[in-house]
Amino acid sequence: MQQVKTETNAIQRVVQQTDEVADHKSNYNRYKLPLEQHLASTWYGSTLKCRENDWIVKLTSIEIAELEEAAESLLNLQQNVASVTTEQFPLPTLGSKLLAFREELINGRGFFILRGLPIQNYDERKAGTIFYGLGCHLGLPRSQNAMGHMLGHVRDLGMKSSDMNVRIYQTNERQTFHTDSSDAVGLLCLKTAKVGGISLVVSASAIFNEMRAQRPDLIELLMQPIATDRRGEVPEGMLPYLLIPVFSFHEGYLTVFYQRQYIDSAQRFENAPRLTPEHVEALDMFDRIANDPKFRLSMKLEPGDLQFVYNHALLHDRTGFEDWDDPTKKRHLLRLWLSLPGDRPLPDVFASRLGTTEIGNRGGIFVCGTIPTIPWTITGDK
Repeated sequence: MQQVKTETNAIQRVVQQTDEVADHKSNYNRYKLPLEQHLASTWYGSTLKCRENDWIVKLTSIEIAELEEAAESLLNLQQNVASVTTEQFPLPTLGSKLLAFREELINGRGFFILRGLPIQNYDERKAGTIFYGLGCHLGLPRSQNAMGHMLGHVRDLGMKSSDMNVRIYQTNERQTFHTDSSDAVGLLCLKTAKVGGISLVVSASAIFNEMRAQRPDLIELLMQPIATDRRGEVPEGMLPYLLIPVFSFHEGYLTVFYQRQYIDSAQRFENAPRLTPEHVEALDMFDRIANDPKFRLSMKLEPGDLQFVYNHALLHDRTGFEDWDDPTKKRHLLRLWLSLPGDRPLPDVFASRLGTTEIGNRGGIFVCGTIPTIPWTITGDK
């Protein structure tokens, strides 16, 4: 219970900012909210859809050659890829571009795609090594599950999200918009589904602005602690659920943390704070805006695409899909969770999920017995 009090006290400091906003309801009192957000990451999907050249970058032949050479060197030396550094994975040309892309994640629109990697020429180990090495130029890879997987496999394992120890990326179900437990998430598309599996992203500050304009009373609820299920991956001494607001405002930054299915499933715990009808109304409104074609941006990832998304300013999603019967053709993506140097400060309550709020060294899932490792095949994943 002491942890609950500590986390709650940290969150209560979130709403001590900016101007007063009156609700349209006559019986609603005035209170303080952050100002409307006008940032590079405050965008509308309907606008960006027509500007693909702004966020899809074609890799050059020189950059591809650099990636291949660096990966082959590591593999030939049989080095531990999980401990690779940027010095051990030199990218003379692409490396400087990736620094600019990191800035685009943190202070820009919050996502980008690198296109053109000839994935059909690589086996899974070489593809994974290229992806991991490139990711190290953006940030520090973090464990993605209790088993310490630093490189994740996103495939339908025939599981169902109704199992409270299953995470939704292990199914073929629609995910809903969410954030991951890291500063940024990267995906390398190896194979696409037969039908569906479309990638979606949405701006958190655009959602915030819309809710602030229409229902500021509901925004207040989303800036208070809400229980989110850990889905069985519980660090020693921690609660089986998190207590982090959907929106936090800290040192001038609006930060989002959200996974609706896990908010709903956290209600299975007797001691978790209850969702009131007003909470459900707020969460439903958040979801409705996120799924509005005006706000969300959809994109079909092609084999060889590398997508990177900034978790503190954007949410991402994936539509449900129908997969191929042939096991060799089934939808398959590799995933990285990254901690970004030079990133924003986060409220103390985020340490309950990220382990620490230390910039450049936070994020991931670590429980008792977690040992960082790279599973090169899908059979190694949970």
